[in-house]
Amino acid sequence: MTSVLDRAALEGSPLADLHVIAAELGVEAFRRLRKADLVDAIIAKQSGDAAASADDGDADEAEDAAPRRSRSRSRRSRSKAADEETAAAVEAADEADATEEPDEQRGRRRRRGGRGRDEDAGANAGTAVQEDRTVEGVVDLQPNGSGFVRASAGETSDDDVYVSAAQVKRCELVSGDKVGGPVRPPRRSERYPSLIRIDTINGRPADEVAEGTRFEDLPAAFPTERLELGGDDPTVTAAEWLTPFGKGSRVVVTGGPLAGKSDLLRRIAGALAGREGLELTVVLAGARPEEIGEWGEGITPTATAALGTSPEAQSQVVDQAVELGRRVAARGGDAVVVIDALDQVGPAAARRTLAAGRNIPDGGSLTIIAAAAAPLGGETTIIALDAALTGLRRFPNIDLGASATMRPELLVGEDGAAKIAAARTEATA
Repeated sequence: MTSVLDRAALEGSPLADLHVIAAELGVEAFRRLRKADLVDAIIAKQSGDAAASADDGDADEAEDAAPRRSRSRSRRSRSKAADEETAAAVEAADEADATEEPDEQRGRRRRRGGRGRDEDAGANAGTAVQEDRTVEGVVDLQPNGSGFVRASAGETSDDDVYVSAAQVKRCELVSGDKVGGPVRPPRRSERYPSLIRIDTINGRPADEVAEGTRFEDLPAAFPTERLELGGDDPTVTAAEWLTPFGKGSRVVVTGGPLAGKSDLLRRIAGALAGREGLELTVVLAGARPEEIGEWGEGITPTATAALGTSPEAQSQVVDQAVELGRRVAARGGDAVVVIDALDQVGPAAARRTLAAGRNIPDGGSLTIIAAAAAPLGGETTIIALDAALTGLRRFPNIDLGASATMRPELLVGEDGAAKIAAARTEATA
């Protein structure tokens, strides 16, 4: 017999689970009821069964005049009908879930056939109120439209949480979105727990997420809010004041081999890490194995395509990170994507990546900070490093003559822009 469930638990349950509960309780014509009416019917039936159970003894004595064999046959008939209704409800729930489950879960469920449906009915009813575990993690979408919240970034495990295709579509999720919500345990023969609902997307309530407007159609304005870096590193300080950039900037750190591009990116990312209200993502595309290890000492990259991987693989991890940043910016947040580097993803992919950076008036921003051997075109800030100064360990190692910031007065004021011009003139004299 199904345990008594309160109204809040029933209203929060999927319709398929309510059908299972109604079938067990013997609610008549439950398939034709709307969800609200079905909840009322279940509550009424539960109340009626509880009251009836108190009078069972008297009712049995009153029935002694009827032939016992007839009563037994009648009870078996009613029990069989109830079992058939319950099995039908579970089958309907299974069919509804079949389009939402991973292939391996769906295959095992179908192979099982009718075995254990009574147990499934109890499990379905139990999970209607089980929300004692929550999860928050990054979404990894699958080709069939569903996805997983990965327990470990970039790796699969039995602790991953399944996200249905319907949830992905409804919330317009992309790979890299960070979501949170309650989780139900796996049902019989399922491998993964499942996300019951999505409460947060990228740190914001799901029902407040902006929808509808394409990112490409959002307006763009020159950055006006400078990203302060702080610290006592001479090159980082020089970059902050002589090549300033802000929320929505498109920044490229350029220089020849061994000029220190990766090192400067790592120091800039370290200065921005943990900044409240700033979503920082670090992507390593074609990075040296030693540099990957150095990044891991302070900041864990969100995605990595090591040296030697194909340009397509590198482009894919960059695109996923940028897509996440675009989604954050479209929803009013501020995102920074640091990319080391854009040299091997191809010119078209590199320009597409850089073009995503923008400051949205009265909205969010996406800042792109990437390394490349040479300017790509379309930058708002270029930080050029001098390989000769780097080799001599003379810092700051910025080549001011080759560096520039568009409209610096919007970031540091007219006086600050004048000081930058004077410093550049002095450096190139």
